[in-house]
Amino acid sequence: MVAITLTDLLISLVLAHLVCDFTLQSDRMALEKVPGNDVTLNWRWWLIAHSATHGLAVALITGIPLLGLAELILHAIIDWLKSCLRFSLACDQALHFACKLVWASLVILL
Repeated sequence: MVAITLTDLLISLVLAHLVCDFTLQSDRMALEKVPGNDVTLNWRWWLIAHSATHGLAVALITGIPLLGLAELILHAIIDWLKSCLRFSLACDQALHFACKLVWASLVILL
């Protein structure tokens, strides 16, 4: 059995994050997950669906579904705060990457 390092896990989580945030998220989802910009569905559904892709990626990579649920919740909160407080993409991504560092550290420590 190959031991996974913190670096390996962090790289996998960050790569999955980039795929979920920039490849799997459609333009419609990016626009309509913001309160007040929803047209086809209530913004909450778009935000939950987007956050769920991130949660699933974390659960699959770490093998810990509870971390996936934590990712879903925190990703939704960060994206919601971004839409309300209008902070930058760099700040948004830094907060998301900080979550990945926490998940990877927890996996290694457990």
